[in-house]
Amino acid sequence: MRDKDLYQRILGIEAPWTVTEVELDLQSPRQGEVRVHVAGTAERWACPECGQLGPCYDHLPRRWRHLDTCQYPTILVALVPRVQCPEHGVRQVKVPWGEAGSRFTALFEALIIDWLKEASVSAVARQLGLTWHEVDGVLARAVRRGLRRRQRKLPVRLGIDETSFQRGHEYVTVIIDHDAKVVTHVADGRKRDCLDSFYREHSLSERQEVKSVTMDMWAPYIESTREHIPEAETKIAFDKFHVAQHLGAAVDKVRRQEHKVLSQAGDEQLKKTKYSWLRNPDSFTAETWKRFEPLRTSSLKTARAWAIKEFAMTLWGYRQRGWARRGWQRWYSWAIRSRLAPIKEVARMVKRHLEGILTAVVEGITNARAESVNAKIQWLKYTARGFRNRGRFRNAIYFHLGGLDLYPVGLTPSAVTHTKP
Repeated sequence: MRDKDLYQRILGIEAPWTVTEVELDLQSPRQGEVRVHVAGTAERWACPECGQLGPCYDHLPRRWRHLDTCQYPTILVALVPRVQCPEHGVRQVKVPWGEAGSRFTALFEALIIDWLKEASVSAVARQLGLTWHEVDGVLARAVRRGLRRRQRKLPVRLGIDETSFQRGHEYVTVIIDHDAKVVTHVADGRKRDCLDSFYREHSLSERQEVKSVTMDMWAPYIESTREHIPEAETKIAFDKFHVAQHLGAAVDKVRRQEHKVLSQAGDEQLKKTKYSWLRNPDSFTAETWKRFEPLRTSSLKTARAWAIKEFAMTLWGYRQRGWARRGWQRWYSWAIRSRLAPIKEVARMVKRHLEGILTAVVEGITNARAESVNAKIQWLKYTARGFRNRGRFRNAIYFHLGGLDLYPVGLTPSAVTHTKP
């Protein structure tokens, strides 16, 4: 088989396109490069806008990086016709091996996408001999492609959380589809309008179908959901994780205040005990319990705060709203009389948001998926060594966690398994 026929077959090129020449340039800046020259033979071409056939106006030289031939980079070279369309004017025709605006063939973009699933933009650029901006451009195109393809439907079980973008209280709002287990929307900031704009993209009939919205006790999210989701009071849920987070912070604040007083009197019994008070007791070993027991049963204020926190953690097993309400009312009575200011502050917060907590309790609703996504986002931020702007941060979240169809037209993950790193 001749080299032209071989590359015609490998590239899947069909009429009116044909491979006219294959050359190996060993003097190129890449220390070797295979160039495959392709030409179009048609007299009339389809307009990329409407498909109407028209005469060739002129040709433009274009190059695309393709999968390597052995150890050599492979470049497709073609004079791409521009068609004279009666309706849309002069337009460059579509080529079958790559998408408009891309400097890579579809198969090479698929290779980059596969690599990006495993490594950072910088690492992929180094491995494939590309620039950082070239790889980031492929990622951005993949996300735009995936978002265009995704059905715009409001999930019936939503999770809402904020995650930090940079230091200095800069956040993005992340909305999770609990059923599909993917990120469905990312918005800048964590103000009310971030959520308002998301809800407004969906019809009232869609919003009526929402069954639950899990979130932390952040007022802007609560206000927006109450306005846009019918019967929101019965659907908003504040799950165990966030209540435990607030109570853990309160216990630690009591410990720090008490340790300061005790250490001034020479008593160091609370020194290096922070994580003993914050850990889940279910993870304690027998030896850990043995060391912790004297502290837990002491008359320390921290021990009392810890007991109040642990009592709250036992209230998540109810399945009847009336029983759950009475349990939390007993807890509130104890907490508000504890004479521990940080605990009393959390107790007042729980009272204000009790209905949402009860919904989470009796329905067994959890925002664990959103917290898991948040942890993955932080990992993405760490491996990327931060992001230069919010747009790239959003793209990374959608790329890795959006469940999007990222590949160029006609390609699927199974179709490009031979390109996986």
